Amino acid sequence: MDNQGAVGKPAVKSQEDLRSHFGQVSPLAEKKVLHHLDKFCRDFIALSPFLVLATSDCNGHADASPRGDAPGFVAVLDDKTLLIPDRRGNNRVDTFGNIIASPGIGLLFMVPGINETLRVNGRAEISQDAKLLAPLAVQNVVPIIGLKVLVEETYFHCGKALMRSKLWSPATQVERNNFPTLGRIIAEQTAAIEPEVAEKAMEEAYRTRLY
Repeated sequence: MDNQGAVGKPAVKSQEDLRSHFGQVSPLAEKKVLHHLDKFCRDFIALSPFLVLATSDCNGHADASPRGDAPGFVAVLDDKTLLIPDRRGNNRVDTFGNIIASPGIGLLFMVPGINETLRVNGRAEISQDAKLLAPLAVQNVVPIIGLKVLVEETYFHCGKALMRSKLWSPATQVERNNFPTLGRIIAEQTAAIEPEVAEKAMEEAYRTRLY
């Protein structure tokens, strides 16, 4: 295997190699990490309609899952605790299975129009507390389960990735008909259902079973 990386630097194979390649963390980057949710974190979460949730199983197999709803759908219970309600899905429940096996969790909150994101890392547990979940009802549907996240660290991430991607720019939006529907993709990948049937089923699910 090649022992040289880009521009003649040693290949990164250890923590020491990694730090040698990138240099030391700036004092400001280290200091910005909090161990609780301050007013800026709370306000950002209240504005956020979307997050990416990362977990892993006991063997380290990772999974990232999207979560979305009206802004502020994630409840801030206190400065160290969040509650993410579970909405209707496909019942794979990969995230819940991972949390049972390995409670570590990472969250990435996004707010449309803002290039910076909020990262929250900690540990999660399954909550079935009716009193906590009841206020998170939508369209009179109360979630019966959720994820309680115990915050260990949180910090804002700079906007470079979203700026480079132009994620919020209307000019970069892809016309929906330029990519197959999910129903058609699943039909062709599984060969278990006709594309037209799958597309109709998906349209119906989107229309009537969001909650």
